Amino acid sequence: MKHSIKAIFKNLSTYLFFIFFVAFLSLMLVLEQQLSFSKVDILKSEQQIAKGLVESHEKDMELALIQFNAQSTKMLQNIDKLRTLYKYNIFEQFILQNSAEYNNDLNKLYKSTVDFTDAIHSYYTQKQKENINHTAAFEKLNEHINTMLLKSLNYNEQKFELIKYAVGVIFFLVFLATFWYRKMLTSIYEDINYLFKVNKNKGDYQIFSMEADAIALRMNRKTQVNDNPHLIDPVTGINNYKGLLHSYSHKKSMKDSNFTAVALLEIDNFSKSKRVFPQEIAQAMLKKVAYTISLHEQPVDVIARTDYNQFTIILSRPTKEQAFKEVDLIRESIAELKFNIPNHGPTQITISGGFVIKPSNTSIEEALKQAKEILEYAKSIGKNKILQVRDLAQKEM
Repeated sequence: MKHSIKAIFKNLSTYLFFIFFVAFLSLMLVLEQQLSFSKVDILKSEQQIAKGLVESHEKDMELALIQFNAQSTKMLQNIDKLRTLYKYNIFEQFILQNSAEYNNDLNKLYKSTVDFTDAIHSYYTQKQKENINHTAAFEKLNEHINTMLLKSLNYNEQKFELIKYAVGVIFFLVFLATFWYRKMLTSIYEDINYLFKVNKNKGDYQIFSMEADAIALRMNRKTQVNDNPHLIDPVTGINNYKGLLHSYSHKKSMKDSNFTAVALLEIDNFSKSKRVFPQEIAQAMLKKVAYTISLHEQPVDVIARTDYNQFTIILSRPTKEQAFKEVDLIRESIAELKFNIPNHGPTQITISGGFVIKPSNTSIEEALKQAKEILEYAKSIGKNKILQVRDLAQKEM
C-alpha cells in the first residue's frame, strides 16, 4: 500500500502542533510549580514575621511598637498575595479541585492573623500584660500555617504523581511519532532521489508515496506507449479499452480516499456506420477531442478511446460534485471546438455522456455498464448533455 505525501504532511502539521502544545503545557506546569514555591515562601515569611513580633519586645519595646504597624500590615498583604496567586493555580483549581478547602484555609489564616496582631498590639500598649495571652494567639497562627504548609506539600505530591504519568505517556507517544515520521520523510526523500535518478542501481526500487508513483507514471508514459502498442489507440494516441483496464489497475491504489467516477462520452451524430466526414477529417476531429479531454487529466486519472466515437474517463476527486463538474467542464470545452470543413463550413461538435460514481465494491466493468445505460438515455432525449444515475431514476419514475 502506497502512502500519500499530502496525508503525511497534514498529519505532520498536526504532530508539530501537538509538540507545541506539549511545550506550552510544560511551560504552564513550570509556572504552576513556581507559584506553589511562592506560596510556601509567603507562608514561611508569615511565620517569621509573627515570630519576630513575639520576640522583639524582649529587646526594645518602643522599637517593637514602631515596627508593629508595618509588619502587621505586611502580614495581611501576604494573605492577599496568596489569594491572588491561587487564581493562577489552574492545575489545583480544575484538576485537584481544592478551591473550597484552600479558600477556607485562607479565611482561617486571616482570622488567626487578625487575632494575633490584636493580641500583640494589646500586649505592647497595655500595662497589665499578664492578662493578655499573646503566646496562645501566636501558637494558633503558627499551627495553622504549618497545616497549610503540609497541605501544600500534599498538593505538590498529587500534582507530581499526575504529571509523572502524563509525561511518561507523552514521551512514549512523541518517541514513536518521531521515529515514524523520520521513517516516512526518509522514504519520501528516497522517492525524490529515485525520480531524479540519483539511485540508478535500484532497478527493483519500490516507490513509497502515491504522488511519486503518479509522477513516475507520467514520466514513463511515452516509454510505456512504445513498449505496449496493443494498449494504445493508434488514432488518438491515448489508451484503448485494454489500455484503460491496464492503467486503472496500476493507478487505483493511488486514489486514497477520493471518489472514483466513471464517465462514458460519445460524440453526437458521429457514428461509424453513418460517416458524415471524410476519414482524415474524422480522425483529426477525434484527435482534437482526445487532446481536449487530456488537458483535464490528472496523474490518477485514466482516459481512453473505447469505441469509434466514444471516450471513457476514470477520474478521482475529493467530492462527487467536483468529479461531475470536471466532466461537465470537458463537455463545455469540446462544445467550444470549431472545425472549418470543406463543403460543410464551420462545424461544431458536441458530446453526450453517462456519469456514475463507482462504489468500492463494484468492478470497473459494472460501472462502465451502468454508465453505458445512462449514456443511451442521454442520447434519447437530445444531445450535449451529461446525465447521472439520478436522471435515470427520474426516467423510471
